[in-house]
Amino acid sequence: MTSMISNSAFKLALHLIVAVLIAALAGCASSDKIAPAELAPNAALQPMRSVWTSQIGSVNFALQPHVVGTTVTIAGSDGTVAALDSVTGKDLWRLQLDAPITAGVGSDGKTVAIVTNANEVVALEAGRVLWRQRLPAQGYTPPLVAGGRVFVVTADRSVTALDGASGRKIWTQQRPGDALVLKQSGVLLAVGDTLVVGQSGRLLGLNPANGSVRWDAPIATARGTNDVERLIDLVGPVSRFGNVVCTRAFQSTVGCVDAVRGQVLWSKKSVGAIGLNGDEQLVIGAEADDKLVAWNRADGERAWSSDLLLHRVLSAPLLAGKWLVVGDSSGLLHVLSRENASALNRVETDGSAISVGPVLAGKTIVVVTGKGSVYGFVAE
Repeated sequence: MTSMISNSAFKLALHLIVAVLIAALAGCASSDKIAPAELAPNAALQPMRSVWTSQIGSVNFALQPHVVGTTVTIAGSDGTVAALDSVTGKDLWRLQLDAPITAGVGSDGKTVAIVTNANEVVALEAGRVLWRQRLPAQGYTPPLVAGGRVFVVTADRSVTALDGASGRKIWTQQRPGDALVLKQSGVLLAVGDTLVVGQSGRLLGLNPANGSVRWDAPIATARGTNDVERLIDLVGPVSRFGNVVCTRAFQSTVGCVDAVRGQVLWSKKSVGAIGLNGDEQLVIGAEADDKLVAWNRADGERAWSSDLLLHRVLSAPLLAGKWLVVGDSSGLLHVLSRENASALNRVETDGSAISVGPVLAGKTIVVVTGKGSVYGFVAE
């Protein structure tokens, strides 16, 4: 039977390892905490202003927003789903479902799909429910809506394709893997006509028509003497540019794959628990101690690393032009230089943790906090 472990428990454990205070790796808790890096006075070299705020309800799981053009669709853990205009922050539509949400949001700009804790994928359109379909296990990865289908990854390591109009199951593909599964968003995206899926420490390229495997690219190899030490699931979000997909294997490796040929381009040791972001030149992520690292996309060599935000429990980063934007557990949004992670500005939100990676919708940086506050920020 597959077991699951939460990212928050694991990240706490990893922080304690750094301080040599760990007593156990799985679900450990301690009153001893590493002090977060002290912040210098805010120079505000890059002005940022809040242009709107909204509310989605508490977010106790990293429910990544989905952006199509200037529409950003967000979900709250309590079952709220809303599509917002990223320019004004106003609701385009809003719906309250009857079950908490564990994975969302996926959308093709018309159909929106989420997964509830009742093991159902729910498809929505313009604020109304189109259909519901029972899943074989719980899902934590946002569904992919593409080509008139909805694709879902579940915790039993299966991938399911559903008809986008009716929810009818088209195919299911399941592969064996390690017994322990990470309770956090994994990898699921389309590159051309290939469905790219994370399974344990591997990226798979599937035929979306029938689920057959086109290629299998190893990012990391499990090592260790127990299931906890062997846990190397790929975590989202990923950094994609063109055909190259770069991803993190939990507490193990960062690597990039040519998703057309299924070829591993490079992999580098990296102990971290959250996903990546990047552009044509750089791939950026945070290590377990919240050291920020930038790798050259071409060869995986380090471009820079920064200790500026050590132990501040960072979100996944957002690389937006010349800025690197990342949230922390105190509700601060840090705006850093893309070139070396030097501080450009920081802005306050509602004081609750920003565990969901910021997203860029048009010219607006959208940030969601643990209390469910949603902010739209614009650089001046």
